[in-house]
Amino acid sequence: MRKNRLRLVGAVTALLVAAGIGAGTPAQAGHQQPTLADLAQRHGRYFGSATDNPELVDGPYKALLGSEFDQITPGNGMKWYATEPQQGVFDFSQGDEIVHLARANRQKVRGHTLVWHSQLPEWITSRQWTAPELRAVLKKHIQTEVRHYRGKVFAWDVVNEAFNEDGTYRESVFYKTLGPGYIADALRWAHQADPRVKLYLNDYNIEGIGPKSDAYHRLAKELKAAGVPLHGIGFQAHLALQYGYPDTVEDNLRRFSRLGLDTALTEVDIRMQLPATEEKLARQAQWYADLTEACLAVRRCVGITLWDYTDKYSWIPAVFPGEGAALPWDEELRRKPAYFALRSALGGR
Repeated sequence: MRKNRLRLVGAVTALLVAAGIGAGTPAQAGHQQPTLADLAQRHGRYFGSATDNPELVDGPYKALLGSEFDQITPGNGMKWYATEPQQGVFDFSQGDEIVHLARANRQKVRGHTLVWHSQLPEWITSRQWTAPELRAVLKKHIQTEVRHYRGKVFAWDVVNEAFNEDGTYRESVFYKTLGPGYIADALRWAHQADPRVKLYLNDYNIEGIGPKSDAYHRLAKELKAAGVPLHGIGFQAHLALQYGYPDTVEDNLRRFSRLGLDTALTEVDIRMQLPATEEKLARQAQWYADLTEACLAVRRCVGITLWDYTDKYSWIPAVFPGEGAALPWDEELRRKPAYFALRSALGGR
């Protein structure tokens, strides 16, 4: 089935390029067509993009962000280093800017992220904590931020990237000081601060079935059995062409649904080794279509979020030298084959 789709999308992409509406098409062309968000809404899903504060001065970028998507995630503005740069001193200005932008565009916001081993302020990482000290710090941080955004975000990535690739717990400062129970505590504290918001665990390389996603499945089962408020699992879906497509995505989404959990594709990009070629862009387009079709096939997969929508602001080149071209719009905000594959997968033209 997948090979047939590959041929189909490849043919569609070739036709689009031949017709002059492939990679060289300005973003504004065909603006009266339904957007990706419009198409996703027909399936009861959202289609979103991450964004970050520095790029909001870019007018054309900001206009497309506001018109094509119905959900946004702040890439950095709600992380701990930004929101509590000094102990007990909170600054929500960056997150607030994105929430206000979303409200102006009638978009919903995913909160990202409350507890993560990375991008912590120095006051956390530069000292040793006793368990009671760190527990109090963690509770205060979570509850202060969740209360601030109560009613303004529909979901939170409460704990981000808690496991290693082999399914063992990542030895973050929180795990080493508090043990694995910090995850359940974080979820309970977030729920106390906003009983209506959806609470997620979020990670990369868990799209397919394997040791890491198995660890989340076990943990989710344990948390649900213990009555801990967990509502969803976020599959980041940072994929790379050179590592192959995770063919068990749909089965994996489905098994989390059977636990009574929502799922979402939360940080989607599909990078490649540069330079980009027509063949790589066609394969990337197919992968975007496959991910979308997997989400649409599973009722409790609630939406898809690109990790920003344009190569202009992608995090990939800085972190993976020699790689990039990961998103459906290029650096000039022109639509790539991946964009048209997304439309096709969502039932548009």
